[in-house]
Amino acid sequence: MGETGNHQPPVQAPPPGPPPPNLALSMGPTWTPAEQLHQLDYCIHSNPSWPEAVLLAFQHYIVMLGTTVLIATILVPQMGGNHGDKARVIQTLLFMSGLNTLLQTLIGSRLPTVMRGSLAFTIPIMTIINNYTDRTFETEHERFTYTIRTVQGSLIVSSFINVFLGYSTAWGNLTRYFSPLTIVPVVCLVGLGLFMRGFPMLANCAEIGLPMLILLVITQQYLKRIHVSTSHVLERFALLLCIGIMWAFAAVLTVSGAYSTAKVRTQESCRTDRSGLLSSAPWISIPYPFQWGTPIFRASPVFGMMGAALVTSAESTGTFFAAARISGATPPPAHVLSRSIGLQGIGMLVEGIFGALVGTTASVENVGLLGLTHIGSRRVVQISCGFMIFFSIFGKFGAFFASIPLPIFAAIYCVLFGIVAAVGISFTQFVNNNSMRNLYVLGLTLFLGISIPQYFVTGTAPDGHGPVRTAAGWFNDILNTIFSSSPAVAIIVGTLIDNTLEAKHTTNDRGVPWWVPFQKRKGDVRNDEFYSLPLRINEFMPTRFL
Repeated sequence: MGETGNHQPPVQAPPPGPPPPNLALSMGPTWTPAEQLHQLDYCIHSNPSWPEAVLLAFQHYIVMLGTTVLIATILVPQMGGNHGDKARVIQTLLFMSGLNTLLQTLIGSRLPTVMRGSLAFTIPIMTIINNYTDRTFETEHERFTYTIRTVQGSLIVSSFINVFLGYSTAWGNLTRYFSPLTIVPVVCLVGLGLFMRGFPMLANCAEIGLPMLILLVITQQYLKRIHVSTSHVLERFALLLCIGIMWAFAAVLTVSGAYSTAKVRTQESCRTDRSGLLSSAPWISIPYPFQWGTPIFRASPVFGMMGAALVTSAESTGTFFAAARISGATPPPAHVLSRSIGLQGIGMLVEGIFGALVGTTASVENVGLLGLTHIGSRRVVQISCGFMIFFSIFGKFGAFFASIPLPIFAAIYCVLFGIVAAVGISFTQFVNNNSMRNLYVLGLTLFLGISIPQYFVTGTAPDGHGPVRTAAGWFNDILNTIFSSSPAVAIIVGTLIDNTLEAKHTTNDRGVPWWVPFQKRKGDVRNDEFYSLPLRINEFMPTRFL
């Protein structure tokens, strides 16, 4: 058959060329995920020398002291208390922090986390204060005593929320729905959610706070590189050195009269003699049960405190995950989180009995200090309990350190909270960061975790009334307290969306195969290494809590 005019010869395909270049390799090496940080000098069960450990423990005490003084400074005057009452409140908070920290590191989470008072209790306490504004008292001290006795009763009852959530294993079962994708915003917002305690508080006395921030960064990160002999010293103890320098500078400004004509708020933030603690604190005073009198039990404040108890569970959970990563441990398994939250409830019960003003939660700033010093030793944190208890008994000595101006602490928080937030970001290495589904979950959770609490905080009046204002005051307190907490919002939003949005089809993208073994008691052989109880305590506890 002859060819027609329309027939075209077949076109041959071009020979295959080289594969397209890998853009990731062309830009440099890609870093493989690392379950443990490799720059720690001491991990959770390795310890520095005893002299160094004692000095590091004192540094932990100083860091946690700032929040303790802040809580008493905010609440005690509004309750009608004087400087002497504030000193006793601080002593009680320190005593309970030392006791609860020791219990958590021994038979609770077993992580190097300091337990200190939580500001989550501010809203329900403000409600209690408002309930007594129309009542006539003979003296302001009587109003203070009546208010704190009501707080005692509310703490005692609300503590059973955490006890139930923990020892029923309900909290641990909830955390089984977490994934590395959920942990990212939870841990991030444990640090970022406290931004108001950073630069805004620093700016109350910028001439002290800003130099403290700059000095800390330069000393701890830059000067340590000048000579090898000073590297470890400045890396581990620059914080104490900078506090001493700026505290002395603040004292010089106070004595020289630099703030004599300043505004009252400026004087309270900048002066070292405005706390009134050194003159009013007793030389020796041991906190004891029912030191303020018989607790008062009222239904409405109890429900508000229950909301705060739930918030402290969320805050502590995020802090525990950050502490585990910084100290070189595996992520805490579900049964460890259950027993730690249950023990936190028992601690809250004891705090109510002893008359502490607020319940405790895991200290975010002290976890940041672990990362700043590269020392995640459990022993160091346990030694710090001795300083807390010592200075809670010998009040004059504790009041001396409590006179450090709060803007100095705020400068420290700018660094320490940022470290914890960055630890949360590091969990993204275990998920698929190129998945639009993951980016959606992460972005929405992070944004709402900051935006919703900001709305509730800015919408709260000076008298403590939040945006939720129904006829039921107890209901208002629960919602206003929960949604004012960034970690609590992150857990609610992140867990819900991550487990309902194509969860089964994106298991690998979410990092679940890597995550699941750590959540089981025998899922990873290293779990017992970090979380097993000391001595022979496991012989006396139910198996599900080991």
